[in-house]
Amino acid sequence: MVLRGRPRRPFLLRTGVQLLTLLVIVVIGVQFANWVANLEAGRIAGARPPGVEGFLPISALLSLRQWLAGGGFSMVHPAGLVLLGLICLSALLLKKSFCSWLCPVGTLSEALARASHLVLRRRVKLPRWLDLGLMSLKYVLIAYFLFAVFLQMTLASVALFIDSPYNRIADIKMLHFFTRMSPTTAWVLGGLALLSFLVPYFWCRYLCPYGALLGVLSRFSPLKVVRSAPDCTNCGRCAAVCPSYLAVDLGRTVTSPECTGCLECVTNCPAPGALEVRGPAPWRRRVRPAVFAAAVLLVFFGGIGAAKLAGRWRTEITDQEYLRRVQEIDSPKYHHARGQVPEYGPQD
Repeated sequence: MVLRGRPRRPFLLRTGVQLLTLLVIVVIGVQFANWVANLEAGRIAGARPPGVEGFLPISALLSLRQWLAGGGFSMVHPAGLVLLGLICLSALLLKKSFCSWLCPVGTLSEALARASHLVLRRRVKLPRWLDLGLMSLKYVLIAYFLFAVFLQMTLASVALFIDSPYNRIADIKMLHFFTRMSPTTAWVLGGLALLSFLVPYFWCRYLCPYGALLGVLSRFSPLKVVRSAPDCTNCGRCAAVCPSYLAVDLGRTVTSPECTGCLECVTNCPAPGALEVRGPAPWRRRVRPAVFAAAVLLVFFGGIGAAKLAGRWRTEITDQEYLRRVQEIDSPKYHHARGQVPEYGPQD
């Protein structure tokens, strides 16, 4: 058996994609913050980046419900709906690749995990009973959101919320969540960061409802990491580098919803042919990591390009409407009561 001598290092291509995506998001954030600052100063300057709607998952989920029910494609925050659809599509086709390749929270969590390993000199893992118990939380959260949106709310109430003053400037409210952060919010975010340092991927593994949804969808992905027992040397390196603590070295096919498609196990395997990404039977050809990466980028950014060409990317809300609403953003009609649907429409 000829072994490939590979150091245990991050998959450089994936790291490059992560950093590039994070840079794009930072640029979008700065551009959006400057645009809002101008609105708050009573003037319109610059352009609002539609990509900011990727941080409005609840609004996107409500728009998805409306669209699937035949209520039309909402143009209030269309980019949010497009991004939600592309993220779900990527999970159906390419495992939870969004989590490990594109998600900014996933990138920051991975950075904290690397820092934790450097400082603590070991991979911290909770006892199995506690690990499984906490892991169920994210599935409970996504089940609650899906129940509330698809079963509890009527189509009329969904449409009412989508066109409500609160939702029409939900992107600015989201920005204020960070720029006007309360001490409680700061302590909670700081606590989550500390927990993600002490217990790597704490948010992603235990609390992220988005990740839970993608994990369920990823079970239908035609691509899987497949282990060839005759070629495997049982070195255990694949399991040692798996961020999801999966026993890659013991099974034949990785089917767990916790597999993020990061391909760390594949790129760190020293035995040729032992671990590969393959399609379903009878098509069992190997998919190279570079091809997998290209597919991730094509689905996501190609989908964004298609949405732009189809006119499903930029909001119908004019800069003038944003300017008017920003001046009254602290009034009661922009305060969303938790668990209730506002009793007003777009004319307010």
